[in-house]
Amino acid sequence: MTSTVNDDPFGTGEIRDRVLRAWAQSPARFREDANAEEDFALGGYRDRVVVELAQNAADAAVRAGVPGRLRLTLRGAVLTAANTGSPLDAAGVEALSTLRASAKRDDEGAAGRFGVGFSAVVAVSDRPAIVSARTGGVEWSAARARLLAARTPALLEELERRGGHVPLLRLPFPLDEAVDVPDGFDTVVRLPLRDDEAAGRVREQLRQAGPALLLALPALTSVEIDVDGETRTLTAEHDEAAGTVVIDGTRWRTAEDHGVLRPDLLADRPTEERARPVWQVRWAVPDTGDLAGTPAVVHAPTPSDERLDLPALLIASFPLAPDRRHVAPGPLTDFLVERAADAYARLLRALPTSTRLLDLVPGPVAAGELDARIRRAVLDRLPEVPLLPAAGAERVRGRDAVAVDGPAAFVELLDGGDDPVVPGLLPPAWPVRHAALGALGVRRLDLADVIDELAALDREPAWWRGLYETLTGAPADALGALPVPLADGDRLVRGPRGLLVAADGVDPARLGALGLRFVHPDAVHPLLPRLGAVEAGPRAVLADPAVRAAVEGSFDADDPDEIAEAVLGLVRAAGIEPGEEPWLAELALPGADGDLYPAGELLLPDSPLRDLIAADAPFGVADAELVERWGAGVLAAAGVLEVFAVARAEDVEPAALADGDVSLHLDDEDRWADDVLARVGDQELPPLLPEFQAVRDLELVDGWDAALRLLAGRPALRAAVVEPAHVTLHDGRRVAVPSYTAWWLRRHPVLNGRRPTEFHFPGEDDLLAGLYDPAPAGLDRPFLLALGVRTSLADLLAEPGGAQELLDRMGDPARTVPRQRLGRLWTAVADNASALEPPERVRAVVDGEVEVVDAADALVLDRPDLLPLLRGQPLVIASHGDAAEHLAELLDLPLAGEEIEGVVRTDGEKRPVPAVVRAVLPDAPGTYIAHDRLVVDGVSVPWWCGDGQAHATGPWGLARALAWLSGRWEARLPAEAVLRDPGALPTLLAENDLES
Repeated sequence: MTSTVNDDPFGTGEIRDRVLRAWAQSPARFREDANAEEDFALGGYRDRVVVELAQNAADAAVRAGVPGRLRLTLRGAVLTAANTGSPLDAAGVEALSTLRASAKRDDEGAAGRFGVGFSAVVAVSDRPAIVSARTGGVEWSAARARLLAARTPALLEELERRGGHVPLLRLPFPLDEAVDVPDGFDTVVRLPLRDDEAAGRVREQLRQAGPALLLALPALTSVEIDVDGETRTLTAEHDEAAGTVVIDGTRWRTAEDHGVLRPDLLADRPTEERARPVWQVRWAVPDTGDLAGTPAVVHAPTPSDERLDLPALLIASFPLAPDRRHVAPGPLTDFLVERAADAYARLLRALPTSTRLLDLVPGPVAAGELDARIRRAVLDRLPEVPLLPAAGAERVRGRDAVAVDGPAAFVELLDGGDDPVVPGLLPPAWPVRHAALGALGVRRLDLADVIDELAALDREPAWWRGLYETLTGAPADALGALPVPLADGDRLVRGPRGLLVAADGVDPARLGALGLRFVHPDAVHPLLPRLGAVEAGPRAVLADPAVRAAVEGSFDADDPDEIAEAVLGLVRAAGIEPGEEPWLAELALPGADGDLYPAGELLLPDSPLRDLIAADAPFGVADAELVERWGAGVLAAAGVLEVFAVARAEDVEPAALADGDVSLHLDDEDRWADDVLARVGDQELPPLLPEFQAVRDLELVDGWDAALRLLAGRPALRAAVVEPAHVTLHDGRRVAVPSYTAWWLRRHPVLNGRRPTEFHFPGEDDLLAGLYDPAPAGLDRPFLLALGVRTSLADLLAEPGGAQELLDRMGDPARTVPRQRLGRLWTAVADNASALEPPERVRAVVDGEVEVVDAADALVLDRPDLLPLLRGQPLVIASHGDAAEHLAELLDLPLAGEEIEGVVRTDGEKRPVPAVVRAVLPDAPGTYIAHDRLVVDGVSVPWWCGDGQAHATGPWGLARALAWLSGRWEARLPAEAVLRDPGALPTLLAENDLES
């Protein structure tokens, strides 16, 4: 349809005359109108021509009550906007030509409210026109307005000052050329664009036009955009009942509210606004979650510059500041912020319960002041809004919801359908760590916290197994308190660590008396051993502390037989060897006399110990029915004695044992520990016995002959005797010491009624013959060695206390020591002993005979020249003189040389020592004193060296004097021979060669 040019259907001439008169009368009015138009065109509406054209189209549709359609066409440098609805009329023309005097103020539902939106066209066009097919058209022209202004003298100065710029829209003109109105449309706006820049801005606005245009202007059902022949169409299908709008296939969900404003909310607003006391807010979000390029700003109802950084579009009748781009502060804005928050909460509540809801929860960071206020208002409401899906409820409030940070399968199990384990539990697909959950007030539980709360549940064991399956891949540190049902059916305990999982051969039902914590068979799962449960065969069950506690408390139990039955069953199933678990000896078992005994104090009926132990020993005999029920092997493994029991321990500290800080309940164990410490000497750190074994109850034996044969014949018992204990020192060295058992046997009369250390092996070391008796036959050598039977003088002296023992035996008159061995024994004592307890009696030589005398009467011979002066004197004589001084110190006896005055009473002649003697005694003195008769202390002697010189009466004495002074006492006889017969020297040397 083509609009025809007519005279002036809208009375534009009268409008122009009125405006020009006003300007002429007051050029300031001209200036004000020009400035205002510039402010709107270049400020608040500079980039809103497309939006304002759409808004006018929407208002026209509202006034006509028809669906709004808009076609925007850009051809070259001309933009046209065709729309349906009410046509242009005189009131509209006047409103468009009068700033801030809208003709729509009484139109309910109109978007335009202030009469300034059309000024956006001035930003891009100098000759806008509007044409309605039925009523005609009107145009505005910068050139024509400038001519009219120039004809008004009062305006010339201002016009010149403004460079010819006039307020374009204040002077409407009749349409002076035909304009086509497309078929199906009622009105068209034609905008010849000012220049390429204006065309580029319009082109960009057309490109950005999208769903927000139809959402902000619901009166429009379609917007067709044609840019140089490329056309796209936006359509909107509204479903008010469902609160949705489908735009180009994308469904937008909306929530809106409106009403009448209280007067106090408008008190600070202009009159035009107060005349329209209505408010409206509308939210829209797309199902896709993508705002599809929609500007992230508040629409009021068209886009403002107020940033809104939410994934939703807000359209609200916020009051705008004079720049038409920002929301004005005041009570109306405060009111609308609250109403917007209410509507947003309703919008979220109406959305499907998917995790997308979380993206619509405002975060803590706002894009501006208004955005921050809206966020705060929304966040104040959302925790009380039932938005979230939860176990056992359709929707719950955030503050009533729980998010569990755990495996999805675990969360699904906790959901429980109609019987949720955790009320208000969010489905597993919901991201537990999403910040929105915290904003909604959702209580977040870590896996460990949930596990901790599960202990209050009452579920069947199979349910728990299913729970464990859901936690297979969960971190172990979160599962420490995982509840586990026990096999007794009555208990649910926290934490699998230490619980028992019955393996083959273990029946928990038969072990109830032991207080064991077995996992219920229906709840067993591979997760439990990973968390510390013990896969328990019979041995592992026996190792459980509860079994040991039951054994130790079996005497006081209500039913000791039940405990014994359970423990012995485990012993049999585990194949325990006797002595392997020594604590089993505490198990209360019935004796033949009907009384209860610790297993370790019961003897098997055919035990050889029955004939070995003392009559008053605290042992009973095992009940015959008990033996028949379990067999001797099981009972022996439980500690019942067939033979001696062997005590075993690890990491024993001898120092602690010696001080009584620990006890192995062995006879004289502290003394054995002292002996061990003496053998290893002082150490920087206490020594340690990593492994310890000992035969028990030795002090109760009465028949030692048979007992020793038993100890020697049973491997386990024999090992406890013959295998030494190994002590580990702080520097890592290992020192072997006698075992406790061997140490104890050595110190008791167990071998033919005497201590084993009183015997020796005959024929091995003649030095011990006479001091020790030969070891009796019947026991093997290694066993007797372990008992301490003596082998040699060297081994005896190497033992702690060995030298003292030798000294005591040498002073025993009942012992015999031949003269030829005595000096060697005294020498061995002197060479090997460092300290001794001085003896009361000593074995000495008296005038060539060996006698045992009081030590107070004896002297230690330190020089052979003293012998003629010591007639009848008991002498302790070592085999070499160098030992005399040390021996005297050890025995606390005087040296003979210290007791004899030794004064030479006769004169002699100094003579040179014959040279021939130096072949035998190279270090012999050069001279000697020859005496016809040598008297010392009134006694005639053959030689003397007491004053450091050689005195002699002949060859016999001279040879001895020279040998002693040369330190070659053993060479005295060869020296005598060459002194008597110097010619025999070659023969003597040849004989010596044969000896070497």
